[in-house]
Amino acid sequence: MAKYVGYVGTYTKQDSKGVYQFTLDTDNKELRDVKLAAELENPTYVTVSDDDQNLYAVTKQGENGGVTAFSINEETGELTKLNSQTAAGSPPCHVSVDHGKSTVVTANYHTKNIASYLTKEDGSLNPATSVVEHEGTGPHERQEKPHLHFAGFTPDENYVIAIDLGSDRVITYAADHGKLTQVQVFNTPAGAGPRHITFHPNQKFAYVMTELSSDVLVLHYDEKDGSFTEQQTISTIPDDFNETNDGSAIHISLDGQYVYAGNRGHNSIAVYKVDQDSGQLTFMEWTSTEGNWPRDFVLDPSEEFLIATNQKSNTMTLFERDKATGKLSLIQSGVHVPEPVCVKFIGGA
Repeated sequence: MAKYVGYVGTYTKQDSKGVYQFTLDTDNKELRDVKLAAELENPTYVTVSDDDQNLYAVTKQGENGGVTAFSINEETGELTKLNSQTAAGSPPCHVSVDHGKSTVVTANYHTKNIASYLTKEDGSLNPATSVVEHEGTGPHERQEKPHLHFAGFTPDENYVIAIDLGSDRVITYAADHGKLTQVQVFNTPAGAGPRHITFHPNQKFAYVMTELSSDVLVLHYDEKDGSFTEQQTISTIPDDFNETNDGSAIHISLDGQYVYAGNRGHNSIAVYKVDQDSGQLTFMEWTSTEGNWPRDFVLDPSEEFLIATNQKSNTMTLFERDKATGKLSLIQSGVHVPEPVCVKFIGGA
């Protein structure tokens, strides 16, 4: 068993001051030691490099938005700011880094663009190499323009995938030393409002969470050309749930056996079993997040636990996860974190 250091990206519209740090104690099965790790404006989404040496956070600086790089103290998990790269306009809403920590990409909900940044040896950021602005609309009232909600790498890292909630598109870019070139477009059902994507470990399937229609789209992924083909659509909420629900995050277990999808409104995580041959999903259960508006969640490095962040109730919730069945059991709720959005871990200590 171990203790794992985690980080929470937050809004700073009320009481939050930036990026928060906490500890998951797997012996005592509890979240503890929540503290401010870095003072930053609206670092809503963060990501950690594979070598656990750097954290990247989206950020707002005055009238500019962009991304900030930090170094991580390997013993304490403390963050030290390296630098920021910003431009005029609202901050991005998503950030990813490739396995080799050579390229960081961001997606911007408000400015309609994705951007890529090459990194320096210490993990700090060079100015943007590519900035791609999108066009398009959708039938929903919230689809009046492009709203880029995700930018991240395919498992083979030959491509960057951009998810546009505003125009119902999953867009594939070839990535060459940070330069982004569009090569494929997958159109989701009209009004679906795609938000996030996760890939099966076998690299043949991908799962897209839709925010507006509250569905998971099961896609076949062709790694040869970066294209997608729809295989299945499955709802994330009960048929008789008639209140507002915004789909949030989607994640898959490392063994590819279970997919988890978050619901803001229904305030739950939907659990699905994956058919390993077809990639299709079978619904298993809903688990309440014991809070309001679960913006994100994460499996810990051991995948024996899952932590959900409830934005509107300012809390984190800890679940124990049965690796054999995929099911979640509540352990701890009401752990205070102000305005939490996303949560990420570094490796075990």
